[in-house]
Amino acid sequence: MAQGAGFGKTIFIGDQFVLRGVPSIVAALPYETVADVERIDAEGWVLEDNRNEVPGYKDKKKEQQIDSINRILEVMNIDVKKTPLKITYGGPLLAGSGVGASAASCVSLARALNEEFALGLSIDEINHVGWEGEFAYHGTPSGVDNTASTYGGILQYRVENNEKKFERIQAKEPIDVVLANSGVTSDTSTLGAYVDQIRDKDPDLFKKRLKIISGQVAEMRQALETGRLNTVGSIMTENHEILIDMGLSHETLVYLCNKAQDLGALGAKVTGGGRGGYMVALTPGEDLQQTVAAAMELEGYKVIRARFGH
Repeated sequence: MAQGAGFGKTIFIGDQFVLRGVPSIVAALPYETVADVERIDAEGWVLEDNRNEVPGYKDKKKEQQIDSINRILEVMNIDVKKTPLKITYGGPLLAGSGVGASAASCVSLARALNEEFALGLSIDEINHVGWEGEFAYHGTPSGVDNTASTYGGILQYRVENNEKKFERIQAKEPIDVVLANSGVTSDTSTLGAYVDQIRDKDPDLFKKRLKIISGQVAEMRQALETGRLNTVGSIMTENHEILIDMGLSHETLVYLCNKAQDLGALGAKVTGGGRGGYMVALTPGEDLQQTVAAAMELEGYKVIRARFGH
């Protein structure tokens, strides 16, 4: 029996456009999905998914999950006809759209299989397997989720000339956030086609928006590194306005972002693919974080509290 883990993530900016050359800033959540694998006397593989979830998430992702596990087994050259396996998922990461739940499951499984079969894969190879597993969920994955899940920390990530690159960001101040789930599970595999529709409708406007977002990424990174959290929050909110205009948010996410800011959050936006899933609010300090989180929980929303950078 062997075990592996993968972090969840939140993306501060650049979420939907990484495959179009826009950089993103992503942070690994201090919550993980944990995978256990054990050899059994049966046929093929069986799954026990014990993750806590946003209601309905696991059922909606079930077929994608099966495809993902089969792909990972194939990529890692593990023949479950010869070595049947039981896979068990658990851990503290709440399974829901927008926090890298699928990537965390892929990376945790890759690590557990690597240990069980003594494959000797490097961390870069584990990251690649996680990316392969993501195809079932995202169509062509950008790689940002599995990279955060594998390496942890705060990263600037981009795809340039089909090459995936990331750099670590050292935040000067601790970054406290609240993530709240809309209760809407989005199908991120359809995101690429939707963004293509937006581009084709008005190519010049689309290009202009991507240029603005790339500039926001650069400005946010500098603000994180110099401890200017008010600027970070302002950029998050400005970026969310662009995403709303592009139809990449959701009325519930807009409501939650507005509520967070009314309660004192420095900024808020959709995180992840959008059109459902989570929003993220910048809430420096334990008191503000608790105020925002508790208000959302009081209304029945699933909430994650997290601190990055320290």
